[in-house]
Amino acid sequence: MGLVDKIFGKKKEEEEKAKQAEEAARKAAAEEAARKRREELAEKQRMIEEAQKRAEEEMAKRKAELEAKAREEEEQMRKRGEAMAAAMRASVEQAKPKTYVVKPGDSLSKIAKEQLGDAKRWPEIYELNKALIGDNPNLIHPGQELRLPE
Repeated sequence: MGLVDKIFGKKKEEEEKAKQAEEAARKAAAEEAARKRREELAEKQRMIEEAQKRAEEEMAKRKAELEAKAREEEEQMRKRGEAMAAAMRASVEQAKPKTYVVKPGDSLSKIAKEQLGDAKRWPEIYELNKALIGDNPNLIHPGQELRLPE
């Protein structure tokens, strides 16, 4: 081999090495770009997952608030219903005439004293029940249901 061949051989060798180095640099740059892209994608995925978690937490919090509000409203409605029922019962009880069932040994004055607090109110009981008792206020019978004045 001659000197020219050696020089061309070395030059060719150098060119080949330069091409290989260039190719290795391109490959390294491509790998670095791919690594950065993977890191960016992983970071975006992490941010998406965090956003989803925050959204789920916010939805759970809102759901709990709505359920608590619904329970509170339900309790208020129940209390109002109970109050209305109590008022209706009181109204019915008030509208219903008070009665007394005659027992053996009772008299109108005894009933007036026990039920009305004043024996002298016996004529009021008699007047309310005259149709049941009849003309003699001293003649009442056990088992008779007498209406009492308010």
